[in-house]
Amino acid sequence: MSVAERDKYSGHMTTGHEWNGIKELNTPVPKVLIGFFSAAFLFAVGYWIAMPSWPLGDRYSKGTLEFDQRDFLDRQLRVAAKQKAQWSEQIEQSGFEEIIESPELMQVVAESGPALFGDNCAMCHGSEGEGGLYFPRLNDEAWLWGSEAESVYQTLTVGINSGHAESRFAVMPPFGDAGLLDDKSILAVAHYLRSLSAIDPATTSTSTQSKEGEQIFSLYCAGCHGTDGEGQPLVGGPRLTDGFWIYGGDLESLQATVRHGRKGFMPSWDERLSVTERKVLSLYILSLNQGSHQSSAQ
Repeated sequence: MSVAERDKYSGHMTTGHEWNGIKELNTPVPKVLIGFFSAAFLFAVGYWIAMPSWPLGDRYSKGTLEFDQRDFLDRQLRVAAKQKAQWSEQIEQSGFEEIIESPELMQVVAESGPALFGDNCAMCHGSEGEGGLYFPRLNDEAWLWGSEAESVYQTLTVGINSGHAESRFAVMPPFGDAGLLDDKSILAVAHYLRSLSAIDPATTSTSTQSKEGEQIFSLYCAGCHGTDGEGQPLVGGPRLTDGFWIYGGDLESLQATVRHGRKGFMPSWDERLSVTERKVLSLYILSLNQGSHQSSAQ
């Protein structure tokens, strides 16, 4: 049976519990804690009375303040819609140079661009525009029809081989299937292409195959890709010197591309995205190249 006694050092009574010579003091709860508990209790009671809280079957008590979260959200959405209407009209009516020179509008691009890109472009071009097999890279300096915002905007608007009345047209002919090049010539071109982007150190511009491929390239490919493989923005000819290959850069893939040809596709966005959204997206896509350089520097 436990026996309570008064502790001679603190003056408090003990609980009568003892373990291994240690006795438990029956000290009172600190007044500051009682104050906190009381304040919390009073706040809870006040909140129950003032705010919506009590379930009443298919309804609930609205409280004396009659606060409604739906009304609160509606007010926020109306404010946001009003703000969006203001900058949306500004962007729609401004040229790209005006937008770029405006810190406020470029802040809109930085805030709205990622969501637009994620919803409409990332599934093909990657979340950071890194591209991949069958899909072009967007975070480098190689652009099929030029790196100006107007050119990117036009591509977004009309698409590529999209069926739009003003669609960009990009088709590589099947040199093998059309009987223009035999297998030996196609292999020579593939070796030369790999030497352009330094994919294969063993393939140099002095090798027999590469030299032969260079001659064939000048005859059949330079018209679209440029004599040095740097691309032709005027006709949408891709750059071939950056080591990025949409359909693969190994010998087998390159031979398949030359033999069978390629025809890419990008939908037109003029019906799905507004003028403002396409302008914002164009400027954001161009900014991906800057982000790529910053990541590389780090």
